Amino acid sequence: MSRKKKFYVGEKETIGECLDRMKLEGYTPVRRMEEPVLKETKKGVETAYQRIIFEAEKLNE
Repeated sequence: MSRKKKFYVGEKETIGECLDRMKLEGYTPVRRMEEPVLKETKKGVETAYQRIIFEAEKLNE
């Protein structure tokens, strides 16, 4: 099993809730990333919002 896993913060989830979910699964965050979520409009493509992603490693047992 891989020691690294990505966790996405849900639309109606706080960062703290995501970190708690990681801890329950036995992971600790090592990197935070943001990526744009795009939407198509009449003017072209625009950024709808930024998605937050945590890269986490399995805690030593």
